[in-house]
Amino acid sequence: MPETLTVYPIQAPVRDGPFDLIETILDGLAGAELQLQDGDVLAVSSKYAAIAAGRIYKLDDIEASPRARQLAKRFNMSAAVAQLALDEADHVFGGIGLGFLLTARGGIISPNAGLDRSNIPSGQVVLLPEDPFKSAEAVFAALRQRLGRHIGVILTDSWLLPGRYGTGGIALGVAGFKPVKDERGKDDLFGNPMTVTQVGVADSLAACAQVVMGERDQATPLALLRGADVELTLQPYTAADMSIPWQNCIYVESLTLGLLADGAPQRRAGETEGDTER
Repeated sequence: MPETLTVYPIQAPVRDGPFDLIETILDGLAGAELQLQDGDVLAVSSKYAAIAAGRIYKLDDIEASPRARQLAKRFNMSAAVAQLALDEADHVFGGIGLGFLLTARGGIISPNAGLDRSNIPSGQVVLLPEDPFKSAEAVFAALRQRLGRHIGVILTDSWLLPGRYGTGGIALGVAGFKPVKDERGKDDLFGNPMTVTQVGVADSLAACAQVVMGERDQATPLALLRGADVELTLQPYTAADMSIPWQNCIYVESLTLGLLADGAPQRRAGETEGDTER
């Protein structure tokens, strides 16, 4: 039988400028009366890590390019936000009139390249960590040196599932354990060989952590997951280890090059032509 997975929320001070992330993590663990054990996985809010690294900008200081102003007008958004999204994104797919661009950054598809305007003083925005995997590796190495424990580290962020209300969690960066478990070639319950299944271990754990970390005013940017069946390793990882090529992505390939002639549906699942908004 697998171990029981336990997730402990860890509170930490609200920050709006650079700070010592490692000392804050250690203080948070002490305050929660938790001691790290080998095999534990520590989830760290990517926003918290980004603030620690000074990835904060004032929107009034951003000079928008003509393209950013054009996108802002088309999609009803701040020109400064549009400019930052253009600067941060590896690719911009498109947008919607609610003020969001759909972007890819580091192999992850997200609105506005992950820019965040919540839980930060008005008029400011927090960008994602410059390299989430290096950030996770730095936390892993520092805690391993200080405490002598081999743990896993995840930098978590909110995530929107295509076609679904609500946010979940996703792993932006990982260190200390294998983030993906390859089940291809193994048999299922009926002896059928698995052909495509790979389990997103890090993303699944990030979703668990997000439940206790919250999205609003919980001031819980850290979580400790104990009992996760992870494969510990000292191998460093990059986005390429967790992100599939776009041509193999069912969403990207189908909705761009593979889009059928009749396009996307105009109604949500379960709606009929006579339905109205509730």
